[in-house]
Amino acid sequence: MTWIAPEVERTSQQLVGEERAMFQSLLDRGRNILLWKCQGLNGIQLATRSVEPSSMSLLGLLRHMTETERGWFRKRAAAEDLDYLYCTLGTNEDGDFDDLVPGAADADYARFLDELILCDKAVAALPLDHTVTHPRTGTDLSLRWIYLHMIEEYGRHAGHADLLRERIDGATGY
Repeated sequence: MTWIAPEVERTSQQLVGEERAMFQSLLDRGRNILLWKCQGLNGIQLATRSVEPSSMSLLGLLRHMTETERGWFRKRAAAEDLDYLYCTLGTNEDGDFDDLVPGAADADYARFLDELILCDKAVAALPLDHTVTHPRTGTDLSLRWIYLHMIEEYGRHAGHADLLRERIDGATGY
């Protein structure tokens, strides 16, 4: 039996509330949109690339966002000593997009879901003003900035996911 990405219940965003709750709502919406764009597809479809020479695919986006969530929330904000899951800095920085195994799409999908839970737990007790040092520039940035950056990251990739999904089976919209 071939694994198929499960159906996703579309969630609404919180329109009024405290700043942290609003950030979490928008972040969860971005996460949900990516999962929704994957629903009903098998591993081969999820690994389908956009157009040459791009290596972008829905499966690659899932893996990329797993790494991105892990990097910003757990490695940086919560200072957890973790390796990356798909990428190796300096040698295989695009492993999230390049090293796809369609038959392991279910494991990558599950890893993404698990990482979301771990990321949310890792920063739950940290204040939005909690600061960390940017790994490349050495400048300080806040957990508030990380939330906004992640919301922006999902927004950017939602457009990619729209185009990828439309190429695979013609499905459009949200």
